Amino acid sequence: MTMSDTNTDLNVLLDINERGVATVTINRPEKHNAFDDTVIADLTRAFTEVANNPKARVLILASNGKSFSAGADLGWMKRMASYSYEENLTDAEALAEMLRVLNFMPIPTIAKVQGAAFGGAVGLVACCDMAIASNRASFSLSEVKLGLIPATISPYVIDAIGARASRRLFQTAERFSAELAQQLNLVSDIVEPEQLDAQVEVMVTALLANGPSAMAQAKQLVFDVQGQAITPELIHETSKRIAAIRVSEEGQEGLGAFFDKRPARWVAQINTATKDA
Repeated sequence: MTMSDTNTDLNVLLDINERGVATVTINRPEKHNAFDDTVIADLTRAFTEVANNPKARVLILASNGKSFSAGADLGWMKRMASYSYEENLTDAEALAEMLRVLNFMPIPTIAKVQGAAFGGAVGLVACCDMAIASNRASFSLSEVKLGLIPATISPYVIDAIGARASRRLFQTAERFSAELAQQLNLVSDIVEPEQLDAQVEVMVTALLANGPSAMAQAKQLVFDVQGQAITPELIHETSKRIAAIRVSEEGQEGLGAFFDKRPARWVAQINTATKDA
């Protein structure tokens, strides 16, 4: 997998453009982008490559075809049914690792959801920082229909939509709309299908205007502060973080650009790269 995969036979495509926008695309439209152990391994490699690439500024998670992802591939599930407990555990841990890498990606992540997202695909959406969906998209945590549970995705889904909604949707396996997904905070924005690309670009443009290190630290701040009691120790820790970033090179550049009424260096670099392309 390279910075620009053009082989359309691949299950997962990765492209990083001149602006530093990385797009990871699930490419199994004939299977409704269902994933199996091979796709999970490919996604893990793609996410890891993006996370380790200093030029990557934003990640878009997308898929080809009418469905975002049908979740687990039927053939894969059939194989898993004959696995031992130990083999199933190894298999589940590979999925869990893929979700972990996506969730803790050091750059902003956007899920672009054009159609149905079922089962584990809801976990992919929940692991992204934000999700933009077509109003034709639909969602379902469908595992219990098969006598299974949404175990590996549960930490991310519960974090996204809350325990109360999870208790319902984990048990009913009902199909729900993009509108309800937005009410539950799984989806950030809903647009007409033909406006999906443009709305994703609006979000990307907004993110590229911000300090890269500041965004990474802001994302980590959420992970570190969420659920913590507001103690003197936490107050001191957050004070240390703002003091440190104010005197950092990026913080000084951002403040200087604001007061000088000029674009910050990271914005100027993006504009130059776009003009040169």
